[in-house]
This record gives sequence, C-alpha cells and structure tokens, in this order.
Amino acid sequence: MLRRLCFLLPLCLAAIAFGQTSGTENRVLPGTLASNERMTAKERLQWFAVSSFGPASLAGGVVSAGFGTLMNSPHEYGTHWEGFGDRYGMRLTGVVTSNAMEAGLGALWGEDPRYPREEGQTFKDRVGHVVKWTFLAKDRNGNTVPAYARYTAIAGSNFLSNAWREPSEADTQHALERTALGFLARMSSNAFQEFWPDVRSHLFHHKASSADRLPSEPQR
Repeated sequence: MLRRLCFLLPLCLAAIAFGQTSGTENRVLPGTLASNERMTAKERLQWFAVSSFGPASLAGGVVSAGFGTLMNSPHEYGTHWEGFGDRYGMRLTGVVTSNAMEAGLGALWGEDPRYPREEGQTFKDRVGHVVKWTFLAKDRNGNTVPAYARYTAIAGSNFLSNAWREPSEADTQHALERTALGFLARMSSNAFQEFWPDVRSHLFHHKASSADRLPSEPQR
C-alpha cells in the first residue's frame, strides 16, 4: 500500500496544481455549478482533479486515516505511522476510483457532477438543498435528474475495493457501510461548497473593516 501511495503522490501534486483557479474572493469554488451551461470535457477533468486531490479531499484523508489509526481499524494495519500511510493510501485510491467512475459514466449520458449553490435563500432551505443535491444532478439539457452515475460510482467503487482491502473489511457489510459514508461525504462536500464562500466573504469583509478602523499614526 505504501508503494501505491508513493506512486499516487506525484499525481496528487500535479492534479492540485491543475485544479487551482485564480479569481476574486467571491468566486465560486472549483467543482461548483455556476450556470446551466453544458459541462465541457476540461471542466469534467477539473472536477475530477479537485474532488480527488484538492485541499478539502486531502485534509479529509488525514482525518479519516488518523481516526482509523487511533481506533486501529482495520486491525491489520496497526497503530503506527506505516498504518496511517496505508489507511491514507487506501482511502485515496477509493476516492480516485469513485470520482473517475462518476466522471466517466456521467460523460456518457451528460450527467453534471458539480454542485449548484442556492444563494439568497433561508438557511433551512439551503440545508435542504445540500441534502437534495447529494442524490440529484443536472443532465446535459439542464434538467434535474437522479444522479445515476454517482450512485453507481460510490457503490461500485466500494464493492470493487473489496478486491484489495484487508480481509477484516473486505465483505458486503463493510462495503455497504462505506457506501453510506460515501454519500455522507458528498453531503459534507456540498455543505462546504454551499456555505464556505459566504463565510470566506464575511471573514475578508471583517478584516477589511477592522483595517479601516485602525487609528492613523500621529503626526510628529
């Protein structure tokens, strides 16, 4: 598993560099659907790169691998740094496989994996929007449809990973649990994309306002 992780690390760094975009402070996050325009091949590749290797995904891997190491799950990996690396690599391969399947299958029938934000609504409505779009997507005509590529990708990748997981977690029950966690992770990603731009804008505005209120240096 460590060899696999070492192989993926250069790809990870390259993908992060590709996925970064420049713009204003209030620009929508990469991977967020900002309009009803049809998704291009480049945008689909960018979504795959950011969703798989972006800062949020990599940070989530640290939390997941750290918790697994603390709880020694699966026990075959142990509670040392090597075990942490194995868990991180296993999680990363699962994320990459799932996102590749969703991007590839979605391209066949025009399913857009990006999340459409719901600005200007109440907090309750926006939370409901986050939950709803965990299971829905836009098709190539801008219609709202069930996210069949996502269903297939999350479930399929977790059952497929039984082929290379440790025996204690390579079974149907664990695959179903990972599938449920996969949808929960997508919901968390939607929530981040929905609310973080507002939080970021508020923070920058607060810092700017504080700077404007600083007293000027007295004349000497």
